[in-house]
Amino acid sequence: MCQDGKSVYDLAVERRTIRKFKPDPVPRDLLERMVDAARLAPSAANVQPLEFIVVDGGAAKAEVFPALKWAAYIAPAGDPRPGEEPAAYVVTLVDSKLREKMFEYDVGAAMENMILVALAEGVGACWLLSIDRDRLRAALGVPDGYRVDSVLALGYPAEEPSAEVMGESCRYWKDEAGRLHVPKRALAAVVHYDRF
Repeated sequence: MCQDGKSVYDLAVERRTIRKFKPDPVPRDLLERMVDAARLAPSAANVQPLEFIVVDGGAAKAEVFPALKWAAYIAPAGDPRPGEEPAAYVVTLVDSKLREKMFEYDVGAAMENMILVALAEGVGACWLLSIDRDRLRAALGVPDGYRVDSVLALGYPAEEPSAEVMGESCRYWKDEAGRLHVPKRALAAVVHYDRF
């Protein structure tokens, strides 16, 4: 159980992507525990091609933010406004000497571990794949031979997105009050027992 009595299942069910953050810093020891959980995630053939850059300093944070694209369905309404930017980032790299393809499974497992560790401490996250990789490579000094895969934006949530049973569209939307609604397929629509 987490400190507030929630189980891992509770966290997984409650998890929503956060795109608006409070200005409070994320403790460095929490960021380190997140990366530790990521490095221990499953890795195909145990090759472990992932490395991580934790960005929580002012100048580096300012260079990462413009390289990110946020909520395409509701842009620009889903973009963090000034004062709502992430407090920290974890940039996930793939060492191409260890793995050039099929690394996405490793990344997914590592990301979910980090997201759940953050959420257990009240920190929200947004996993971003729509990023300017060349800009991030230059800003963060990523050497040749490493792929910039994705960015995990982190901070204490300044919004409370809501999950809805999905109708005909997977597009998320904001209501008149500015609350984000995220359609999710119903359990009965995705689970099969013994046979399809």
